[in-house]
Amino acid sequence: MGDSTETIRRLEENVRRALVGKPEVVRLAIIGLVARGHLLIEDVPGVGKTTLASGLARSIGASFQRIQFTSDMLPSDVLGVSVWEPKRGEFVFKPGPLFTNIVLADEINRTTPKTQSALLEAMNEAQVSLDHSTYPLPRPFMVLATQNPREYEGTFPLPESQLDRFLLRIRIGYPGAADEKAVLRGDTAPADLAPVLEADEVLMLQEAAERVRAEESVLDYLVALVTATRRSPLLALGVSPRGSLALLRAARARALADGRDYLLPDDVKQLAVPALAHRVIVRGSLAGSPAGGMDGEAAVSAILQDVPVPR
Repeated sequence: MGDSTETIRRLEENVRRALVGKPEVVRLAIIGLVARGHLLIEDVPGVGKTTLASGLARSIGASFQRIQFTSDMLPSDVLGVSVWEPKRGEFVFKPGPLFTNIVLADEINRTTPKTQSALLEAMNEAQVSLDHSTYPLPRPFMVLATQNPREYEGTFPLPESQLDRFLLRIRIGYPGAADEKAVLRGDTAPADLAPVLEADEVLMLQEAAERVRAEESVLDYLVALVTATRRSPLLALGVSPRGSLALLRAARARALADGRDYLLPDDVKQLAVPALAHRVIVRGSLAGSPAGGMDGEAAVSAILQDVPVPR
């Protein structure tokens, strides 16, 4: 247990060297990795979305690919293609950039629903199906997708069924004045990040997180929260059972990061907004309206206040 916590702390410190002044964002990204989840990083351009993804990949000595999504991309550009090999007299699969440990899916809302859904099947199943064959993706496998919520020209917003595939949605936000000054002075050095973990150690952390105990009272609290989203007058769509499982997985990873092998209600409470806000639809707000994302966060925060925390 102590080893796992120490390993996570080393990883956190390393990634923080890349993304300065945002410890809570780095913690959420690592919780996502340990919980075998995928992250949606939604924020304005230039606040460090790419820096966070590459810093995480470098820190675990894992393979990393950045896929810049555009409107003319095809599923085969992401997944790979089968090519006829005359010498062998058969089709041979040439894997695409998705076959790596950490994928940065940059501006995922710029590509068409067809290409988005090809990526999301891979996220769900950790495999790619093509021409009647199935190819497993490497482990660990994690997608960090970015989107800019303020841009609507030529974008295809992710529908709710696809947002549901992301374990957590995080926002980085602008840096504080002192941190921005450090960036301007060149004090940050993401380029020389060395790996502090092997991919195998990440798999061990993921297995350790799954062994974190969940007492009945904590599960009751989680179910009460999720049920409240389904009954809330604020919401037109509440959290799905997949959302409940996501919150539990994330809470287990948070407990492990804090050095515990059991869950506290606080693990659930602290992760409710990043794990649930992108899975709900606020009543009366149009899907894709500029305030839509923030409304979800405000609604989940309000529901959190109403559900009593077990003592």
